[in-house]
Amino acid sequence: MIQLFKVFIPASIIGLIFSEFVLIFFCYVCGALLITPLINPDFSILVFITDDGGIFQITAVTACIIAGLYLQDLYSKFRVKSLTVLVQQVCLVIGFAFLIQALFSYLKRPEWTLPRWGMIFGSVFTLILIPAWRVYYSRVLIGAMGLQRVLFLGSSPVVRELAAHIAARPELGFRILGYVDSGEDCGDLPGGKLLGQVRDLSAIAKEVKPDLIVVGMPERRQELPMQDMLHLRFSGIQFEEAAVTFENIFGRVLTRQLRPSRLVYSSGIGPRKSSLLWHSLYSIPIAAVLLVVSAPVMVVVAIAVRLTSAGPILHRQIRVGLNDRIFPVLKFRSMYVNAEALTGPVWAQKDDPRVTPVGKWLRRLRLDELPQLFNVLKGEMSLVGPRPERPEFVKSLIEQIPYYSYRHCVRPGITGWAQINYKYGSTLEDTMMKLEYDLYYIKNLAVSLDLYIIFHTVKVMLFSETAH
Repeated sequence: MIQLFKVFIPASIIGLIFSEFVLIFFCYVCGALLITPLINPDFSILVFITDDGGIFQITAVTACIIAGLYLQDLYSKFRVKSLTVLVQQVCLVIGFAFLIQALFSYLKRPEWTLPRWGMIFGSVFTLILIPAWRVYYSRVLIGAMGLQRVLFLGSSPVVRELAAHIAARPELGFRILGYVDSGEDCGDLPGGKLLGQVRDLSAIAKEVKPDLIVVGMPERRQELPMQDMLHLRFSGIQFEEAAVTFENIFGRVLTRQLRPSRLVYSSGIGPRKSSLLWHSLYSIPIAAVLLVVSAPVMVVVAIAVRLTSAGPILHRQIRVGLNDRIFPVLKFRSMYVNAEALTGPVWAQKDDPRVTPVGKWLRRLRLDELPQLFNVLKGEMSLVGPRPERPEFVKSLIEQIPYYSYRHCVRPGITGWAQINYKYGSTLEDTMMKLEYDLYYIKNLAVSLDLYIIFHTVKVMLFSETAH
């Protein structure tokens, strides 16, 4: 796995994106090479690419198709389960590229517009080759890649969860060799089997030759063979705590094994002052630009709210922000007036009866949150950060969930790492899961991670159905 934008991304996904970019580019070059000479006998592919701006035109089309594949979620889930569904998705992506090309033509930007027949035949080649390449890549190349060989030392619930996830997703780039544990009967172990006892670790490692040993046992005297582990470490085998591997693979901090001492002594926990400074500096100017750009949409939403239900256009709801400060978050009203008069503050739920018909669409498209840009301008929120929660819930959650209060060491955000990775939370278990994502974000706070989250938020807004 490779770390980009403070996020660990499987090398197989990066390889797939790069290979498909080259393949799609080649398809449109072939489309221009084979078809255009029939229309123009004096056509030269070299002149077209170098002098006529063909390289920019083909690059624009290729970028549109790569973006379309991403929006169709075909990079996070690229294993082919149904060839028919895959062809349909690629058709939608190519249609998206045609729409963008039509827009360039309408705007009279010929330098970005591919000639008609080159676009048509290049798209035909793409429609044939991309599904075929996907099948080959997911079924052949993934298995042929140099997978990292993993040996698990211990069989704790965390280790089993890790192993099950790795076994189900070979594109992560790991191959499970087996387990070493002190127990004789560990039951069914996902992805592998028990290879032997802890005391035999050196002999087992010499036999199976792991690249990485993930340690998922408590560090007790006479239980972990520290001398053997030290010898193996100097022989070139990497060791990693299960909590660290868990964080890298799942993108969240494992709170079940998070000790206060680890938080105190770890250099990676907690936001750095420089990161907080940049976090504040770029949020305000970007929010100002977004306010100007989204002003027409906000006017339309305001009119829709006013005409479809009685009550104010904006809804002010008290939330907890940086350093436990209370502030009113602004939203377009999506619920009926006095919707909580009888129930009091309650979690949002699916098919919430308190939500108006227009409010359902506002929440689904996240348009109800546009007024929060004013909260960003006032310094109460940032563009990216943990979602602010209501004081009534925060008091209860701090009592029930360890480390929950540490979400408030950074400004809350309109969008966040938990929002793009997890569904809308309506239970205590959901809140604990989102806390693990929030702690990962706080630990890795950086401009690059914020840009990654903002980029992915667009897909969540357009295609997610998790908003309540």
